[in-house]
Amino acid sequence: MTLATPPLLGPARVPYALLGRAHGAARRLAERGAGEGARIAVDVPDPWDTLAWFLGADLLGAATLVVEPAWTPRERAAVLADALPHLVVTGTPDPAAHGISPAGDDDTFFYLPTTSGSGARPKVLIRTRGSWLRSFAALGRLPGPVLIPGPLSSSLFLFGALHALWCGHDLRLLPRWDPEAAAGAARDAATVHLVPAMLAALLDVLDRRPDLRAACALRTVVCGGAHLGAETRERFARLLPDAELVEYYGSAEHSLIAIRRGDDGLRPVPGVGLDIRDGLLWVNSPLAYGGRLRDGMLEPDGAGWSTVGDRVELDPSGCLLVRGRAGAVVSSGGRLVSAEEVEAVLRGVPGVADVLVTGTPHPALGAIVTAVVEVGAGTRPALRDLRAAVRTALEPGKRPRRWLATRALPRTPSGKPARAAIARQLRDGTLPAEPLR
Repeated sequence: MTLATPPLLGPARVPYALLGRAHGAARRLAERGAGEGARIAVDVPDPWDTLAWFLGADLLGAATLVVEPAWTPRERAAVLADALPHLVVTGTPDPAAHGISPAGDDDTFFYLPTTSGSGARPKVLIRTRGSWLRSFAALGRLPGPVLIPGPLSSSLFLFGALHALWCGHDLRLLPRWDPEAAAGAARDAATVHLVPAMLAALLDVLDRRPDLRAACALRTVVCGGAHLGAETRERFARLLPDAELVEYYGSAEHSLIAIRRGDDGLRPVPGVGLDIRDGLLWVNSPLAYGGRLRDGMLEPDGAGWSTVGDRVELDPSGCLLVRGRAGAVVSSGGRLVSAEEVEAVLRGVPGVADVLVTGTPHPALGAIVTAVVEVGAGTRPALRDLRAAVRTALEPGKRPRRWLATRALPRTPSGKPARAAIARQLRDGTLPAEPLR
């Protein structure tokens, strides 16, 4: 019997070694009682093992949760209590000489993504194959090989890896983010998936390492997860003039919502309905999730309009302007300041590895806009340059009044700053940061 391609990947060419291990994983899971409708938790450090178990579960029509190693014991226990997996698998699956027949259809649940974990407790969502197959098509075909420079426990990187396989491309997998390693791996990759902070760090390496920049083979950089500032886009165009920058806006709940290519703005994905109510974006999408799991029970999403609380506007040309999550807003002196708008400006200042903006208590204003700047191993950003950047780009009420520096911001598995954790550590006085002067 030939080795069938997992349904999630359609008719794509999958490397035979990975395909054999996926069928081997499916047989191992079936021997342990898993089948269509089962839930599997994968807890392995190697990304290729993760893919083999994941695709093996998809062959069976089972849904997979990829365990995040950085979860605290409390977070892990809470996630597993909500997901209630039938099996938790570890280790390396052996390849199978004989395949199994795929089960399920586009409405089959295949994935249990979790929210970023920047809040108090990650949520466990559930996705159908069809929702991601339509998401793959919305992003379109990209050149390969494809570099995935972060853990597959992040849905952003897992999506990038599975999209690459759906395109029929070879993968270059890094188990964790390292900008030097990513710049080296880019010598043998045509596409890379990143978040804005990672793109800024990669550009830093390429800027100071002309040898790596000359050897870089990237033709497409896919950037998601947060707003990308104009300064970073301009730097990208200077350092990688032959590469295309593809930005997308989405969420774990809704998948892709809007995509930006070239000099155009964020254009809604065809077929995705958008509605702005009191400044918040509501979405009705065939790419959306199927619901949430609580204590192993499915709470359907309602198959209609839903929101994750993002504040947006539409410009006169119909492009989407994302102002940030409603929870990422600082109320200072009666003015609502979008933290992500300020962060996008500051990320373009030389010496800023990344930045998070939040509010800290103030007796008269309620809160003041506070910037926590992550400084790299190289040049420390000058406070005068940071102030000059916000003075040029932002009106006075949006400019930070308190400036802190830290060597490393706490992060979510996808590499984004962990907003709730940082705000909590600022309140508790436990964030390792000092005044920036």
